[in-house]
Amino acid sequence: MAKQITIITGSTLGGAEYVADHLNDVLSAQGFDVALFNNAELSDIQDATKLLVITSTHGAGELPDNIKPLFETIDEQQPDFSAMQFGIIGLGSSDYDTFCNAVNIVEESLKTRGATQICESLRIDVVNNFDHDGTAEEWLPDFII
Repeated sequence: MAKQITIITGSTLGGAEYVADHLNDVLSAQGFDVALFNNAELSDIQDATKLLVITSTHGAGELPDNIKPLFETIDEQQPDFSAMQFGIIGLGSSDYDTFCNAVNIVEESLKTRGATQICESLRIDVVNNFDHDGTAEEWLPDFII
């Protein structure tokens, strides 16, 4: 049976979605059963055992609009994610004080619900890293161990 990975994205300009699409292709080629959600709801991740969150940081260090409702729901309903393992890839600009703060928000939210972080989050600085797909793919083995 193929291992299952659920990918959700938080994207304002599409950068995180492009990385998610690339990793979806890479993981599928490696025999993983991947579910990708660009506008995830709690029901999409409720039973996920392996969750990959790929998100940019919006505005003053906030989650993008397409993923913010999910994490507001998680905070309100406080689901039990103790069976979940997760990893995070963040895209952001080091020109801002709030560089990749969305990663911190997601880490805190999932850990508070009992989820286990598999590896250190990847924070991609879009100011000086132009190969987002390649950087994410290099990080991937840390997540899929």
